[in-house]
Amino acid sequence: MLIRKISGFGGGATKLAKVVPSNLKGKSKSSQEWLTRQLRDPFVERAKMMNYRCRSAFKLLEIDQKYGLIKAGRTVIDCGAAPGSWTQIAVKQSNADGAISSERRGMVIGVDLLQIYPIEHAILFGNSDFLRKETQDKIRSALGERGVDCVLSDMAPNATGIRSLDQENITTLCYSVLRFALLMSAPKASLVMKVWDNGDLPKLERSVSEYYGSVKRAKPRASRGDSSELFIVARQFRGIEADRPFDSSASG
Repeated sequence: MLIRKISGFGGGATKLAKVVPSNLKGKSKSSQEWLTRQLRDPFVERAKMMNYRCRSAFKLLEIDQKYGLIKAGRTVIDCGAAPGSWTQIAVKQSNADGAISSERRGMVIGVDLLQIYPIEHAILFGNSDFLRKETQDKIRSALGERGVDCVLSDMAPNATGIRSLDQENITTLCYSVLRFALLMSAPKASLVMKVWDNGDLPKLERSVSEYYGSVKRAKPRASRGDSSELFIVARQFRGIEADRPFDSSASG
């Protein structure tokens, strides 16, 4: 980040201002646009100042502030955790770090196909597919007798550029996250997962509402304005009843 001092404000006070590079020769147009957007993004700068690993931390902070999903003593699983900003938030909000001595300590488990660099007070399973039985067995072992109070997912599949295929891929991923949540969650648990605003969303919401008492859409301020990104926020998990099993064909 390039910083320039600007004097002459308020009787000689110094002010810091970002300088957006004007010479980006040699970079592709998309790279230039991404770099310029990053430098102008206030959430990127705030993430650096607060030592969050990426700007997406503010998406979860806003969702949690509104819905009160992660409280001291709660157990959280962050699916697709890398690079770890949501796990960082979950550690603090659940008191997994023991910062509030008078409150119960929570537990946070982060899982990702990619490597996750260590986060203090979090249990991390990097290079692990949370949908595979062996990964879920590791999670169950780490949980011990604890039930999961909140399942988080900020995951999205790699975009192909083919709209219909991209919609199908993220919808399928969301149903996979939902299956995982149903297997792991304690009664009254919550679920947060990223979706893209598309024609399959109402059907997905109906599927989620079969198992949760409240299902809402959220568009945090940190989500870019030109993005179709939304989050499904489901609360009050009711459990899986014998006469209402999860329909594995719901995802199409």
